[in-house]
Amino acid sequence: MKVAIGADHGGFALKQKLAEHLARKGHQVTNCGTHSSDPVDYPVYARAVAEEVAAGRVDRGIMIDGAGIGSSMAANKVPGVRAAMAYDVSTARNGREHNDANVLTLGAGLIGASLATQIVDVFLSTDCTEPRHKKRVAMFADPPPPIPNAAVLGDPVANLSDEDLARIVARLQSMLGPGAVDHQGPCVGTCPDTARTFIELGARRLTHGPGSSQSPGRIPEDVARYIDHTILKADATIAMVDKIIAEAREFGFRSVCVNPCWVKRVADGLRGTDVLTCSVVGFPLGAATPDIKGMETRKAIRDGAKEIDMVINVGRLKSGDDEYVLKDILAVTDGCRDGSARSKVIIETALLNDDEKRRVCELAKRARADFVKTSTGFSSGGATAEDVALMASVVRGAGMEVKASGGIKGFSDAKRMIEAGATRIGASASIAIVQEAQGTSVGG
Repeated sequence: MKVAIGADHGGFALKQKLAEHLARKGHQVTNCGTHSSDPVDYPVYARAVAEEVAAGRVDRGIMIDGAGIGSSMAANKVPGVRAAMAYDVSTARNGREHNDANVLTLGAGLIGASLATQIVDVFLSTDCTEPRHKKRVAMFADPPPPIPNAAVLGDPVANLSDEDLARIVARLQSMLGPGAVDHQGPCVGTCPDTARTFIELGARRLTHGPGSSQSPGRIPEDVARYIDHTILKADATIAMVDKIIAEAREFGFRSVCVNPCWVKRVADGLRGTDVLTCSVVGFPLGAATPDIKGMETRKAIRDGAKEIDMVINVGRLKSGDDEYVLKDILAVTDGCRDGSARSKVIIETALLNDDEKRRVCELAKRARADFVKTSTGFSSGGATAEDVALMASVVRGAGMEVKASGGIKGFSDAKRMIEAGATRIGASASIAIVQEAQGTSVGG
């Protein structure tokens, strides 16, 4: 295949590696520059790559800058070019299968050389063949007629009655609690117009979690929705798993977290409720290879899992092999994105120093995981508030969450974790936590 490749100074080093890889694979490579790490403007090189493709001199183009976004925008200004940014193998495959992309843009600041090589190989080896996708791609050049007025199709606010809004406001008020209105911010709990505005902006789920300006450190009344009700011990029996399912249905926990062999039973048992099924992957040592973790993830999702808690390869992290750990996490997060499941990355904090904890949290960010999680509960220690706070400080800005798990025996433990920044708790003592939170006795 004839391939044009270009980069700015931020992508120069990765371009060189990818060009060598392409040549080894037998592709004919046109190097559009830049030819050094001296600062340059990425639109110049993105356009050069795009023009090679548009003129038919090459079959595909590849452009690398720091994030990949700007180059995609620049390349798409050239008629006949369909540039797609990819940050993992799934998006590269989707860009080809669904969108017939002919230019790939990559962010050298977001992915490493190993992952970039995998992405490029998939991009070059995947074709757009499905008729319905080809029909839609044709619409890029010949746009479809405009859709009818959105209000005709069902504006979410226009269809809300005053009674609907009253119920929304009542629910918001119950979450905020008495006297929790922040008069320097929007009065969500008391103003229907504010609730309506949130819905107009696209809100479908309104939550009020810990650490907000309205109620710092306040633990919500529905604390059960913070908890993944967990049974992971080796001697768990069918009867024990069924008991966990029944408890989750009764108390309304966020999910039931089990070993893969129980996923289908749990998913069937929770059908009709809003309690999710969660499976662990690579549990508890994290020493399985990435491909095995990927297959385990996809099988669990087929069986009904909506969340996956994977264990990283701790030894590889401590050896400084961050590229391997990233590949390890991506094997799971790619599967989760393909299967519309959420991913949690267990980093086993008891075995790591603070620098290692920060590094693996950054790797989880690069892999676009949904959560980082403290512990399996099977190692030398469990969750601590200090670790939760450290993890939250790294990932919060990326919109990720923190799950605290391991050694959480009661409400006071859970409270410390939530106050430190956890938005999910993994525990087998879930009922005790909820009952203590509600101020009831926890008797035998």
